[in-house]
Amino acid sequence: MDIGTNLIITGAAKQIMEIETDYQVKDVEAMVSRVYHENDFTAPIASGSHPFEGMVVAPCSMKTLGFIASGISDTLLTRTADVCLKEGRKLILMTRETPLNQIHLKNMLQAQQAGAVILPACPGFYSKPQTIEELVDIMVGRMLDLMGIENEIYKRWG
Repeated sequence: MDIGTNLIITGAAKQIMEIETDYQVKDVEAMVSRVYHENDFTAPIASGSHPFEGMVVAPCSMKTLGFIASGISDTLLTRTADVCLKEGRKLILMTRETPLNQIHLKNMLQAQQAGAVILPACPGFYSKPQTIEELVDIMVGRMLDLMGIENEIYKRWG
């Protein structure tokens, strides 16, 4: 797809990526248009005057969710999420931790009430996925749908 993309990978995400995937950070960075350091508050995406469609935080840890829900902009990631909320842009938070406690649920509700979409990483199984890649594709397809990007990545209901 011919879509400009910005990437912010937190330090924690880099560590988890090494543990949970076969991807190298440099390989992921090569897939996007621009890469920003998580502490670069001079990045254009830190400003509401910079035009962009929206943001996806994937995966979204409960820590990041809590910061976003509370309006705490301590990194470029949380600042950009705050820009999305204050400017009425799309913000999708793809949470992945379970089980959830009351604090997690309250933070999800608070973020949703502020304008975010909560998209837990819980794929449907009606398409009878056979591989991890198919499960990932379901979630990526749903995320693209929510961003308004046409795709045929996953098998839809019906």
